[in-house]
Amino acid sequence: MEKTLSELAEYLGGELRGDPALLVSGVAGLDEAQECHISFLANPKYAAKVATTAAGAVLLPPGAQSHDKNAIFLANPYLGFAKLVTLFYVRPPQVKGIMPGAFVGTGVSLGADVTVYPGAFVGDGVRLGDRVVLFPGVAVYEGAQIGSDTVLHANVSVRERCRIGSGVTIHNGTVVGSDGFGYALDGAGHYKIPQVGIVVIEDEVEIGANCTIDRAALGVTLICRGAKIDNLVQIAHNCVIGAHSVIVSQVGVSGSTKLGEYVTLGGQVGVAGHLEIGDRVMVGAKSGIHSDIPAGQVYSGYPAMPHKQWLKAAMIAPKIPEMRKSIMDLEKRLKELEARLPVSKED
Repeated sequence: MEKTLSELAEYLGGELRGDPALLVSGVAGLDEAQECHISFLANPKYAAKVATTAAGAVLLPPGAQSHDKNAIFLANPYLGFAKLVTLFYVRPPQVKGIMPGAFVGTGVSLGADVTVYPGAFVGDGVRLGDRVVLFPGVAVYEGAQIGSDTVLHANVSVRERCRIGSGVTIHNGTVVGSDGFGYALDGAGHYKIPQVGIVVIEDEVEIGANCTIDRAALGVTLICRGAKIDNLVQIAHNCVIGAHSVIVSQVGVSGSTKLGEYVTLGGQVGVAGHLEIGDRVMVGAKSGIHSDIPAGQVYSGYPAMPHKQWLKAAMIAPKIPEMRKSIMDLEKRLKELEARLPVSKED
């Protein structure tokens, strides 16, 4: 595929400066790009590379120096880059129907242009929307529902009665609707509490590889519209993940916790159960959240605290050995001074 620079500027809604007839056939980074490529500047610290790149054109933020390169100026060059990668390289999946070796149970509702690969399992009473793709090893248990244009990659499991919306992508090995972790002490052992709820995943959600999203004990574990979940994330039973929230890899969210909209949890954040985290909260990597966080706050640390407070605490931590030595020296000097004081008769 080739596009002129003017076509790309119109597609992105940007301001073109340079040769509108320049032909572009792909996207590449500033270091790797050739004359046939368009590149992008998303981080100002790499601005000097614009002068040396071999790219035929560059996506730039307003006010950036173009160094006489062909350029399209955009408010968000990184978003422009994402859209161009989609334009040049992403193709809709080829419709292949129910392929030999796939198992489809009874009472299954199939939308138009569904693809089910060999080795996939579709249980009784499942509903698949239009253009759903189930790759090899996918298991969709009885009574589950999957909306249109949803793709489940190899070895994804969707347990009984769970509901997945439209335009959802779930990557390899993720389990939706595994049992929540619930037991009642029964003498010397533990009695399993049946987990009879479901998981509901709304439209336009993307979930990475090897995640686990537990079904509710009662009711629903809910992943709201547009949420993005990285690899190796655990969402426990009865949690709510707010719309357009971003959860980075190795996060664990304990049961019945509610995240608001546009929440960001950095890698390896741990969240205790039965908490509420407000809209647009940001939490730094490796933080431990043990209490509610109001909307709009930025927290870091273990235990988590306001980010500015954590920065102060983090600056002190490397000095603790030196401070300990100083305190021990002061204690020694104090004892020496006390030993020199005269002892009163009243003592």
